[in-house]
Order: sequence, then C-alpha cells, then structure tokens
Amino acid sequence: MKLILFDCDGTLVDSAALIHEVMARTFVQFGHRRPDVSSTKSIIGLTLDIAIARMQGKPHVDDEAIAMTAHYKSIYMDVRQEAGMDVPLFAGIKPMIDTLVARDDILIGAVTGKSRRGLVNVLETHGLTPHFIVSRTADDCPSKPHPAMVTECCDEAGMNAADAIVIGDAIYDMQMAKAAGARAIGVSWGYASVDDLIAAGADTIAHHPNDVLDHF
Repeated sequence: MKLILFDCDGTLVDSAALIHEVMARTFVQFGHRRPDVSSTKSIIGLTLDIAIARMQGKPHVDDEAIAMTAHYKSIYMDVRQEAGMDVPLFAGIKPMIDTLVARDDILIGAVTGKSRRGLVNVLETHGLTPHFIVSRTADDCPSKPHPAMVTECCDEAGMNAADAIVIGDAIYDMQMAKAAGARAIGVSWGYASVDDLIAAGADTIAHHPNDVLDHF
C-alpha cells in the first residue's frame, strides 16, 4: 500500500489569482503597498499568518500579522464569488485522481496550508471529497515544512512514512516530505521552479499529471 498526499494550491488547483487578490486587498486595508504577484506566489503553501509575516520581512508572526490573517479570512469567500476568481483544477488532475482511486493498493490524502474550510470547499466544488480519506490543514498542524501534516496522515491511515509520497509544487512540500521520511514528487505546473524543487529535496519532477501515474 502507498499513501499519496497531495498539496492543494498550485498542485491540484490553480488558485494563485484568488490568493493574490485577497492578499493584495488585505495589505492595502492595513496601509501597505499592494504586493507583487511573485511575492504572493512565493509564500503559497505556508500557513497564512506565517505567510503574511514573511511577505513583510518579519522574523515572527506579530499582532499585525494576526490581524491581517483575520481580515484575509473574513473577505476570502466574498472575493471568490467575484468574476474571474474561480479556482479550477489543473488540466489532467481529475483523470489522474480517478485512475489512482481505482487501484486497491493506493490511498489518497491532502496536506495543505489552507484552512479546513478552504480545503473542504475545493474538494466539494470539484467532486473530490470521497477520494480523500485523510487530510491535514493549517487548522490542524504547524505550518509546512514541519512534518506533522505527513506523520499525522500516516498515523491515521495506518501507514509508515516510508510508504508515503508527498506531491506538491512548493519547496515547503518537498522539505516537509523529507523531514517526515516520505518520498517527494515536485510538480512543474505550480508556483515554484523546478530547480528550487530539486534543491528542496524532490526525488523526481512531474511535468504533467500523467507523469505522476508513471511512478505507481
């Protein structure tokens, strides 16, 4: 048996436009300059309060970062309802998931810096909820690259970390996988460069969801 743990933003769904717009409005609300898209993309995958602090160059989460996190969460769903703010699956993701869940030697889970509500919304929107037997979010565990998301999913599924594979687009996903003792597959269709993923510990790179199937 293998446990495949997918990151969400940048791996399953293309959510950069939405995340950036909510982040930009939050920064402006608190009197800061609207951040560049590249700055927002660089923190996707981290728990939100840590992400905001890092975008501001702060070494730790302070009171302002906590307040900005609360504001971000309060406006997120309203912004998502606006035109052009949908969160589509990347091309090929749904067929890949369908192929994997048809096998009796593979279990699927999610490890994400999103909130529990955010993950549930994505999975329900795209009809993926029944396929994900375990998941950990920013509401459950320390931020990536801490290994807790992986180790807790493994414990819940009755699996060893050595039999788990983390699939993600961020360096934090690769670092988390290695810290937990799991394999790491980086995906090139997300928000980090291939070179950065390899440097962060990726065992291999998938350039299309079909490439993921080749490893199983």
